[in-house]
Amino acid sequence: MDQKKIGSFLKELRMEKGLTQEQLAEQFHVSNRTISRWETGNSMPDLDILIEMSNFYGIDFRELLDGERRSEKMDNDLKEVALKAVDYTNNETERYNRRIHAILFVGAVLWVTSILISHTSLVNNHVMNAISEFSEGAAFSMIIVGILATSQYGQRINAFKQRLLKKQSAKTH
Repeated sequence: MDQKKIGSFLKELRMEKGLTQEQLAEQFHVSNRTISRWETGNSMPDLDILIEMSNFYGIDFRELLDGERRSEKMDNDLKEVALKAVDYTNNETERYNRRIHAILFVGAVLWVTSILISHTSLVNNHVMNAISEFSEGAAFSMIIVGILATSQYGQRINAFKQRLLKKQSAKTH
C-alpha cells in the first residue's frame, strides 16, 4: 500500500467535491491537521473512516486502497471473475444439495421402515424391534442434519447472491 499515492488520491477526491480540508474534517469528525496528514501520506485514516470515505466519494473501497480509479477493463475483468465465482458456487451448491437430498431421502425411507415395522405384527420380534428403533433414530438424525446443513449453507449462498445483485444494480443506476 502506497500511503503517498493514497494521500494524493484522497486530496484529488476532496478537490473534485469542491471541499476544503476543514469541511472534510467536519464531515469525518477529525481535525484539519489530520486531513492534511492523510493527504500528504504521513498517516492513514482508520479502516472505518476509509469505508465511510469510499461511500462518501462514491468509489469502490479497493480504488481507495489502490490510490487510483479502476479502468473500465478492470471493472469488466472483475465482473467476469465474479460471474465465474458465482457459476462455481452454483455448481458446488447443486452437488451439495444432491447429497443433502440423498441423505434426506434415505432418512425418509428409514423412517417409513420404522413406522411399518412398529405398526405390524413384526414389532414383537426382537430383531425387527431393534431394526425399527435403529431406523427411527437414524432417520431422525439424518433429517435433522439435512435441515441444519441446508439452512446454514442456503443462508450463506442467498446472502452472497444478494450482495452481488445490490452491487450490480448500484452500478447500473
